[in-house]
Amino acid sequence: MLTWVITFLVVALIAAVLGFSGLASGLASIAKIIFYLFLVLLAISLIAGAINGF
Repeated sequence: MLTWVITFLVVALIAAVLGFSGLASGLASIAKIIFYLFLVLLAISLIAGAINGF
């Protein structure tokens, strides 16, 4: 999932450099949402691992 974030981030940066502001902001927001989802899933797995005796 982290590779998706990096992919969207790179594409957004390239689009921003080329001047496609609408596309860049859309891709950046998708990357941000996926990144936050990744953080939530990471926290859940760490908590579940600590409860189950890691």
